[in-house]
Amino acid sequence: MGMSEGEMPATAKRCYYEVLGVQRTATEADMKVSYRKLAMQFHPDRNPGDKDCEAKFKEINEAYDILKDGDKRAAYDRFGHAAFEQGMGGGAHGFGTDFGSAFSDIFEGIFGMGGARQRSSGRERGADLRFNMEITLEDAFVGKNAQVRLPTSVTCEACSGSGAKPGTKPKTCQHCNGHGRIRHTQGGFFTLERTCPICQGRGQVIEDPCPTCAGSGRTTKERTLSVNIPPGVEDGTRIRLAGEGEAGVRGGPAGDLYIFLSLAAHPLFQRDGADLHCRVPISMVTAALGGEFEVPSIDGSKARVKVPSGTHSGRRFRLGGKGMPVLRAKQSGDMYVQVVVETPQNLTKRQRELLAEFEKLSSKDTQPEATGFFSRVKDFFGNSARSG
Repeated sequence: MGMSEGEMPATAKRCYYEVLGVQRTATEADMKVSYRKLAMQFHPDRNPGDKDCEAKFKEINEAYDILKDGDKRAAYDRFGHAAFEQGMGGGAHGFGTDFGSAFSDIFEGIFGMGGARQRSSGRERGADLRFNMEITLEDAFVGKNAQVRLPTSVTCEACSGSGAKPGTKPKTCQHCNGHGRIRHTQGGFFTLERTCPICQGRGQVIEDPCPTCAGSGRTTKERTLSVNIPPGVEDGTRIRLAGEGEAGVRGGPAGDLYIFLSLAAHPLFQRDGADLHCRVPISMVTAALGGEFEVPSIDGSKARVKVPSGTHSGRRFRLGGKGMPVLRAKQSGDMYVQVVVETPQNLTKRQRELLAEFEKLSSKDTQPEATGFFSRVKDFFGNSARSG
C-alpha cells in the first residue's frame, strides 16, 4: 500500500524506555545503570568508523537525557515523542535534548569525572595526589612494605565533613530548590541552564559554617600510610591507593594517592627489564689461559663463572634465572656477566722483559685476529699502489 500525501514515514522514533532497555516503572538509578552500560558499549571511541554504533550512541543519549529529567519524563509519559517535536517542545513546555548534559553523565560513568549531578549534591570529590618514592634495586627484587608520610586534606572531625557548625546542618538552597542549576526560558523557545550563583552548584548553603574548617568540611593533617611494593616493580611503576588522596569538600569522596617509583643507581648491576647486566674485569693471563671467578647476584648469593682460554674482552656469560622477578609472574630474568680484559699497568722491569720475550715468541697462531687484520691492511695498500 502506498503512502498518501502528508502521511508520516514508517521510520518513527523508538520508545525511549525500549532504547534504554528498561521498563516504564524503572527508577532513576535503574536507568542510569543501563545507560552507562549501553553508552560504553556503543561509544564512538570504542567503535571507530562504525556509523551504526554512532547512531545508536546518539539515540541512547537522547533517550537518557529525556528520561533522567523528572519534568521531561512526565511530559514524555503523557504525550510521547510529540512532547518534544517542533511546535510543542520548543514552545510552551521548553523541553529539548541537552546533548551536553548527556555527555557529562557518560564522562562521570567512564572516567569518574563529576558533572552537574555531583555538584548538586554538594559532595565534591577530593583531588588526586602524587608521591615520588625512590627505592633500591634490592627492594625491587624482594618487594617492600614502605611507610609514606605526607600532609593532605582529611575530613573535618568537628563537623564530620558537612562544613556546618556542630549541631547544625546545611540547608537546601532556596534559589535553586536544591538542584544546583537554574533554568531560564528565553523568547519562549530556548531553555538555558546555568550553575546556581548562590550555592555554586552544590544545592545546599551553610548559614553557620564550622569554625574548625571554615565551612570546607576538611582540614590539613599529616598522615602515615603503608605502601606494599611487590617484587619485580620497574622504574616508573605507579601504585594507586584508592581513597587515600585529598578529602572531598563537605563530606565528598576522597581522591586517590598515586605512588610513582624510581630505582636508584646500583654500584654493580644495570637493569634491562627483568635481566641484569654486570661488567667484571679479568687479567690478561686469565683471558689467555682460562680460569674462573665469583660474582655476586642480586639475591645475595655468589655464582661462579668459568672463563675458557682465549676469551676476548667483551664476551658475555649468561647465568639463567639470576635476574629480576617478573611482576605478578612466577618467573625471573637472567643475569649477564660481561668480561673486560684489563691491560697491565705500572709494570716492573722484570715484567716488561717477560712481556717483550713473549712478544718475540708470539706467532700467527697466538694472535690470529691481529695477524689477519694486518694482512688485510698490507693487501689494501698493495692494491692501491698497483691501481695508482
